[in-house]
Amino acid sequence: MEGRKYFFFDIDGTLTLPSGDGTSVPESTRRTVDALRERGHFVSIATGRSYAKAVDVMRSLGFENMVSDGGHGVTIDGELLGIDPLDRDLCIRLVRECEAKGFAWGIQPDNSDTRLVPDGRFMELTNDRYMRTRVVEGLDPEDYEQIFKVYVACRDGEEEPLETLDELPWCRFMEEYIFVEPADKARGIRRIVSHLGGDVANVVVFGDERNDLSMFCPEWTCVAMGNAVPELKERADYVTESVWDDGISKACEHFGWI
Repeated sequence: MEGRKYFFFDIDGTLTLPSGDGTSVPESTRRTVDALRERGHFVSIATGRSYAKAVDVMRSLGFENMVSDGGHGVTIDGELLGIDPLDRDLCIRLVRECEAKGFAWGIQPDNSDTRLVPDGRFMELTNDRYMRTRVVEGLDPEDYEQIFKVYVACRDGEEEPLETLDELPWCRFMEEYIFVEPADKARGIRRIVSHLGGDVANVVVFGDERNDLSMFCPEWTCVAMGNAVPELKERADYVTESVWDDGISKACEHFGWI
């Protein structure tokens, strides 16, 4: 379709209210996304969450397309096309370093909402309820062909002795531990557009947080929400209103997309 755009939306703080339950979408945003579909545009979520943690949110928000797993997972028309794992050798090296230096750790070797840990230390140190945790006695990362995430129990700054982290993407969403996970949403966006035979020049991305920097690329149009972090606003082509002030609909009206 001539003039077709490919829209990719972050979830929390962009599509949904940051203080809500993860599915609280402003009515103006719902109407705008519906209008984009009606005009023949492609609409998708772009999230750092794993597919297993994001698929129900995707469906509840009325989407069938998604970049997940920080850009390593792609879903089109409700079908998961695949998830690329992390570098296995680096993950194993990180776990060995954690063991040598006394850090509690966990891994996610499959597409699920459950992390595996070798003992109860990780839960004792984090008391985490974000995802399920299962103890596997004698857990060895070398027993698994793929590793999608690694978790390390540590507070801010305590991760500095872990030299392998310099070679892996990681972030901190929780006070008590870090996520070692993919952080390249643009990778998944390019994969989807290529799969659909589109032109990346027609991509439009909306975001608000630091992990959205990975999809704010010069090849396409980047829109930062009014509630976005300063770094994202500096890289944006356009800064719209905040998520609670109809930011998505106002941006789409500004550019004439609806």
